[in-house]
Amino acid sequence: MKKLLTIIFLLFFLSCKEEKKQQLPKLNETEKVVIEYAKGFSIAKTSDDITVITINSPWPNAESSYTYALIPKAKQAFISLDASAYDAIIATPIERIIVTSTTHIPALEALGVPDKLVGFPNTNFISSEATRELISKGQVQDLGSNESINTEMVIALQPEVVIGFGIDNKNSAYSTIQRANIPVVYNGDWTEESPLGKSEWIKFFAPFFDKEAKADTIFNTIETSYQEAKELAKKATSKPTVLSGGLYKDVWYLPGGNSWMAQFFKDAQADYLWKETRETGSLSLSWESVFSKAEKADFWISPSMHTTYASMAEASLHYQQFDAFKNKNIHSYTLATGSTGGLLFFELGPSRPDIVLKDFIHIFHPELLPDYLPTFFKPLQ
Repeated sequence: MKKLLTIIFLLFFLSCKEEKKQQLPKLNETEKVVIEYAKGFSIAKTSDDITVITINSPWPNAESSYTYALIPKAKQAFISLDASAYDAIIATPIERIIVTSTTHIPALEALGVPDKLVGFPNTNFISSEATRELISKGQVQDLGSNESINTEMVIALQPEVVIGFGIDNKNSAYSTIQRANIPVVYNGDWTEESPLGKSEWIKFFAPFFDKEAKADTIFNTIETSYQEAKELAKKATSKPTVLSGGLYKDVWYLPGGNSWMAQFFKDAQADYLWKETRETGSLSLSWESVFSKAEKADFWISPSMHTTYASMAEASLHYQQFDAFKNKNIHSYTLATGSTGGLLFFELGPSRPDIVLKDFIHIFHPELLPDYLPTFFKPLQ
């Protein structure tokens, strides 16, 4: 009888071990989430509903990638992962989040989770009226500047994750936050070079809130809207020439030919005069070289931070020599601001490239969108 009881106990114990073993994730059985345009991140789902997010481009020329594992809270007790294999392990869905770039705000709102935001560095930069209301109610705390974020406040708020923004991996504040056992996840949406690539980063945010299906629907709608606008632009009968940027300390900064902005000009059927350059960021030129090429340009987009022709004339006599200045054909994003002065374009533009493209089509080919009211790019005053 004693031997029989021992055998029964061992069988019960082994069956329990087997059941628990079957609940461990089979990390080799993964399915990649479709990311069609964005190059900076990838997502894979395991057979045990673990989401693995890899950030390939947290900042330009990054030498290493970052990998994060998201585990459903309902299965957290049954799953054991090797922490050394990931830069952070996060239980989802999360209820408290801190983000550090205004480009993150539209994704939270589109996914229906703006109330999960508990802190942001320099809340004055936020333009969205919906999130500004949360700030006014004290639901979103101001954490100081992004370069020197108030780590004591971050730790006191006890977020389940901080979505970080950085130009390198030397942010000491993030290191302090991580030592307090608060995961920091890098977001590199700003490094994308294509309009739809930036917008697709909504799929990065979705797994943190179990909103993947909603993110797919949102992005598909934006993609369709963008492609329809692009096809509409092809009906234009002309391609106006375009100049961009302006002077800063005797250097003229303007978009490179492979940049995000240059792609908008191309898709809006405009002839960007520096389209042949290969830079994905900015070009740094002398005003003389810009003038020699763009004196007769039909349009001028985003002349630095100016909002009026008077301020441009005061800033530099050179500006007045361009035909686009003389003909009052200058348009800028500086006139679309939130109640505290934040620029709407920098916040919402990356998420809604379809709206940006329609703004440009209206500017360059008003006959194609005659009743359209621009959202971001408006005529200088």
